[in-house]
Amino acid sequence: MAFVGSLDFEKPIDGIEQKIAELFKVTQEKGIDFSKEIEALEIRATEIKKQIFSNLTPWQKVLIARHLNRPSTVDYIRKIFSEFVELSGDRLFRDDKALVGGIAKLDENKVLVIGHRKGKDTKSNLEYNFGMPHPEGYRKTVRLAQIAEKFSKPLITFIDTPGAYPGIGAEERGQGEAIARSLQVFSRLTVPIIVVIIGEGGSGGALAIGVGDRILMLEHAVYSVISPEGCAAILWNNQSKVKEAAKNLSLTSDNLMKLKVIDEIIKEPIGGAHRNPEEIFNSVKLSILNNLRELQKIPVSKLVLERYQRLRKIGKFIE
Repeated sequence: MAFVGSLDFEKPIDGIEQKIAELFKVTQEKGIDFSKEIEALEIRATEIKKQIFSNLTPWQKVLIARHLNRPSTVDYIRKIFSEFVELSGDRLFRDDKALVGGIAKLDENKVLVIGHRKGKDTKSNLEYNFGMPHPEGYRKTVRLAQIAEKFSKPLITFIDTPGAYPGIGAEERGQGEAIARSLQVFSRLTVPIIVVIIGEGGSGGALAIGVGDRILMLEHAVYSVISPEGCAAILWNNQSKVKEAAKNLSLTSDNLMKLKVIDEIIKEPIGGAHRNPEEIFNSVKLSILNNLRELQKIPVSKLVLERYQRLRKIGKFIE
């Protein structure tokens, strides 16, 4: 079937999937057997998906990471966890809907989940501020992280944001301090922290909930100190340079794995997570469970020390 918001390089796939859907409809309505034709088209669609998605440029991966149909934090919460109870507000100013969090169960494990929340259309994106938190959002995450520590529950975070909201009001209410405070608290938590980068990981807005013991990243997600658009504006004052910026930022999962910024790449279904959400839900859940089992065996003192050492190892300086 055709996808709403399909990208230009996905059009060949959409065309074939539309034909498959039409043949299925004719088969159901008129009883004509098109099974051979459908099978041939499905094989062709798979071939094209492999060809396109095995050769994505960094900029194309940015577009995939931002895809409207890509599973969001709320989707993962609904499909991976059970008994989720949302906890709202920072107890200081208001509740920031760009970040969602609460207690839940992951199989038999009681955990606390936090993640950026994006919408699926213009109305919901406006409601959630396009996944860009205000300072009260980060203060809410600190409150929830401290609840996780108080009750000795593992913390799992999902990153999917263009960045922290850059508005005047956010700066007046201490955006920088709120992010710094979140980094400080997360770095010292005495419970296992697993971070999953599911879409777009932009700047300090992502890093604020990105300190963890294991950093997992979906194959076509991106993670960077700045967006390609922001980089192009600062370095060249030219938005036509976004593709070059994306390439030079090393924001793709394979580059970040080489740089040891992340610990594991979670393979996506052929054609991307947005074309087969159920498969990616299963893969993410399995990865979280595997890493959680390993982390739960580590003594608290060693866990916090290894988290610190892991952060210190990121980046190399040559004089």
